[in-house]
Amino acid sequence: MRRARLTFVTTLLAVSLASAAGCRDAPADAPTVVVSYAGSLAHPFGPALAEYTRRTGVRVVTQSAGSLEAARRITELGDVPDLIALADEEVFARLLVPEHVTTYTVFARNRMVIAYTPSSRHADALDSATWWQTLSQPDVEVGRSDPALDPNGYRTLLVLRLAERQYAEPGLEQAVLARSPARNVRPKSSDLVALLQTGALDYAFAYESVARSAGLRWLSLPSSIDLGDETHAAEYARVAVQVPGASPSDTITMRGAPIHFALAIPRRAPHAAEGERLRDFLLSPIGRRLLTKGGLDVVNAPASSAQRQAP
Repeated sequence: MRRARLTFVTTLLAVSLASAAGCRDAPADAPTVVVSYAGSLAHPFGPALAEYTRRTGVRVVTQSAGSLEAARRITELGDVPDLIALADEEVFARLLVPEHVTTYTVFARNRMVIAYTPSSRHADALDSATWWQTLSQPDVEVGRSDPALDPNGYRTLLVLRLAERQYAEPGLEQAVLARSPARNVRPKSSDLVALLQTGALDYAFAYESVARSAGLRWLSLPSSIDLGDETHAAEYARVAVQVPGASPSDTITMRGAPIHFALAIPRRAPHAAEGERLRDFLLSPIGRRLLTKGGLDVVNAPASSAQRQAP
């Protein structure tokens, strides 16, 4: 765990606003809003943020990272954006509320799938009942994201543990992970797309929205293990993984749960008013339509954490 933390800190120090992508349609002296989002949101957020700039003239500067990494930029480095959008609402609840974020709003759902391409080894044998056997073949390369940095990474482990229970196959998790060594692990799940497209990987655990937007093939998993079905919430919660917490010596337990994406305005956002205006646009009917067009399963009625906890 300490090694993962050192790797994380090194990664953070290498990331700066110089590498962030800003909308180019705004003039140089335009008002600016800084958005930090999960890598899996880059594709759907792109057109929505560009449309916001077109309508308002506000320059949007973006930072993309795994959700845990994005949260720790705030908690450990004091790098506070004006709006933060993450791939797991629990990252807000466990790392950012209440010191750094007051409330957050769930705006989209997702599910885990296995992404692949026509050139993936043994793709003709891949099916929803025996997929794990295909991913365990000795000549197969499986990609996943880092569970210490990215929710997709720990959700991959949760899916494997749920599958091991459902199929009554002890050792299933380790058999698949044996085909996913450190060289196949990336900081965020969206980093795996290019590796699939170039043939460096045969398969990768991904969100359905990412596989769809990248034009990849994907295998849908049973709803009892894909973390995408609200009716299976109690079953998902039977498995858990530990990840680094808010401090170098801390760990937190993430239990299986339906996948919810959420966004918030940090308490110390430098341009909070601009962040709020952008948030309202993204949650508006036009914003939700643009996010849906980008592949997200957007909820019909976005709800804040305060509303979700109300009796």
